[in-house]
Amino acid sequence: MAKIPTSPFAELGPKTPVETGTVKRGIYGRYLEEFTEGAIFEHPRELTIDRSFAQEFATTFMEANPLYLSAPYAQAHGFKDLLVSPLMVFNIALSLGVQNDSEKALANLGYYDVQFLKPVYPGDTLSAKTKIIKIDDKGADKPGIVHVRTICLNQNKELVLQYERKIMIYHSNGKPKGTPKPVIKEAFFPETDSPVIELPELKFPKGFETATWTDTYFENFAAGQIYIHQNGRTITDEHFPWTYRVGNTHPLHYDKLYSSGISGPMGGEPVVYGGLVFAWLCGLSSRDVTENVIWDLGFTEGYHTQPSFSGDTVTAITRVLSVKDRGTEFGIPAGEVHLQFIGLKNIKANDAFEKFGADLFLKENDKKKHGKEKLPEKIFEIERKILIKKK
Repeated sequence: MAKIPTSPFAELGPKTPVETGTVKRGIYGRYLEEFTEGAIFEHPRELTIDRSFAQEFATTFMEANPLYLSAPYAQAHGFKDLLVSPLMVFNIALSLGVQNDSEKALANLGYYDVQFLKPVYPGDTLSAKTKIIKIDDKGADKPGIVHVRTICLNQNKELVLQYERKIMIYHSNGKPKGTPKPVIKEAFFPETDSPVIELPELKFPKGFETATWTDTYFENFAAGQIYIHQNGRTITDEHFPWTYRVGNTHPLHYDKLYSSGISGPMGGEPVVYGGLVFAWLCGLSSRDVTENVIWDLGFTEGYHTQPSFSGDTVTAITRVLSVKDRGTEFGIPAGEVHLQFIGLKNIKANDAFEKFGADLFLKENDKKKHGKEKLPEKIFEIERKILIKKK
């Protein structure tokens, strides 16, 4: 152990002249012209997920699946420990990339091809990297769209998650730019266009029959079912610390001086980070549809259609699109369920279904071609595939 002598130090401030010409201002994020197709960002910081952090996320965001809550349950099913919630893994991967990808963004336009490829356990350390796939530059006076692929690695440099998203970003147009880290095209970036899920040998244990309800197994799902989740979740100012807890650095979500300087629907109060809204909405559905899930097969076509703010109450509705028996392909009898998931705010899910009916399930960006108006109460839409064990 190193032993380094130290001693008290004298105050210097009153005796030191102020040099007003040597001011430094840290400016973060990138404007549209600072992106290059093919560039790779190796994002700063990584997060070790300890057990208390994993369980606090799972309970705060209302997960009902015992895989994320109970180590004995997860171990009895073949995992080495309780699993870190996939929504936590996704939020950390996205958030670590914000400083490079979207801290200057006007909006996050969508999530695509979200694939969870390997279990994440308490004690694992996650890092993230992003590749720029495509840039749609619409001119200096209009926001462009940056299409990115982000990967998440554990401490062994193993790929645990990959996904794509599209981000709306303006040109700088004279605004001061930062000095982001240089990008490289030769960085280690183990993306895959042929993803393979790596799971341990799964088991179907006895003795856990009362850990979940009996009507959330694969056999209970059929195409066409609509689940109107009965509980809502009022979001409080808790979203401020949770934004930074998962690593998101965008000031829109926690800096009122910043957010009040923005015009339009995103201006005024800080906007709740969309990944947290996503997680709360999934949690609201968990008791009805995901408590017997043994693996999350992913998400796609996900859109935040309206912002959420502190004080909003979010509610959710799920529609079953298809079911598919997967036999024992994953080690135990299980089936795949494809879901459409709808998030709402400040309206009970029952009332929204009575008021809007089938219109809830039309994509908001398609409403115009159907001659319909967008729904201000609808805040989120996504499709999801889950693997659910049989009875």
